[in-house]
Amino acid sequence: MRSSVQGTHLANDSPLSSHGRFGRLSYAAWTLISSLFFIMACLALGFGIYQMSQRQVTPSSQFSLFMFFSIGSLYIFFLYYNFVFIVRRLHDRNQNGWLSLLYLVPLVNIIFMIYLLCAKGNERLNDFGPVRTTCAWERTLGWIYIILVPVGILIGFAAALIIPEYQHYLQ
Repeated sequence: MRSSVQGTHLANDSPLSSHGRFGRLSYAAWTLISSLFFIMACLALGFGIYQMSQRQVTPSSQFSLFMFFSIGSLYIFFLYYNFVFIVRRLHDRNQNGWLSLLYLVPLVNIIFMIYLLCAKGNERLNDFGPVRTTCAWERTLGWIYIILVPVGILIGFAAALIIPEYQHYLQ
């Protein structure tokens, strides 16, 4: 579905395809969705593995192999879609998707993620197509993600400082 609004074309395409563009809030929303899916799938898998281990249905070597492949498959699925979202976000900046490989470089990936969340995209048609419409629910989820990331980082830092001090206090 494409329409013309003040000389700009709007696209409404499949968000799971690497073709097309993602604005900042669409990128944040779909990253949140994939992260939540990954966490829920890992929790469900962990619960199922725990239940199987309590019943001792399978020998431990088969059990470990099953767990390894299950979590590995989930992670590959999660990583693939994160790359799709990153490529779409780079397309919105009129940049090549190969820059998404920066996501694999430790420490650079943090700066790269901040860049993807903060850098404004092209407002007009570019080499990768028309601007994609950001739905209202994507805006809402995008802002939730943008708020959750710094709050999570602050909680992590606080826990890293408080827990060792509390353990030292207990001793």
